Amino acid sequence: MLPHSYELPAALLLVVGGVVACFAGYRLFKAVLGIYGFILGAMMASSMMGVTNTTGMIVAALVGGIAGALVLMFAYFVGIALVGAGLGAFVAHVAWSWGRAGDPPAIAVIVLSVIGSIGAMLLQRYVIIVSTAFGGAWTMIVGGVAAMGDRAARGAAGADVWILYPLQPAPGQRWVSIAWLVMGVVGTAVQLGKTGRKNRT
Repeated sequence: MLPHSYELPAALLLVVGGVVACFAGYRLFKAVLGIYGFILGAMMASSMMGVTNTTGMIVAALVGGIAGALVLMFAYFVGIALVGAGLGAFVAHVAWSWGRAGDPPAIAVIVLSVIGSIGAMLLQRYVIIVSTAFGGAWTMIVGGVAAMGDRAARGAAGADVWILYPLQPAPGQRWVSIAWLVMGVVGTAVQLGKTGRKNRT
């Protein structure tokens, strides 16, 4: 969690990180791992500080963010497996939220996470492209909605460490899911066509 005054800059950083991940995630995969490692580490570390300790939260966020970034950047293959697992868990939550309230069954999240990890290792290039495109698109949406002042999405920008990807950043607005799908597909197409293309020798 970050102080209220830091929520807008954090939201803008989410947008920038989302753009990089969505449109250049494969080519800059280590950088993307660093970005998401930093976000995760900063959120977890800052949540250990008291709400009134602004300096402590900022220092903890920076230290935790750097540690998280280094862990994911140096653990490349572990990072790929984690991306696949994260994508699997994300799919479970999105699919469940379409027709039901609450969280999906734990077994469904675990099974889809395992399938995502295995798929990521077997089809690294394509899984990286798709997961970074859709993950980046979601990060852009959450950051953008948070920057515009939506209270639920602002949690992802620093107010609540456990809302890293709110499935309803703008409750009642179905355009969010459509925008996510469209931007994810566009990001995937861009990466497959340009940034994800293997260098020819």
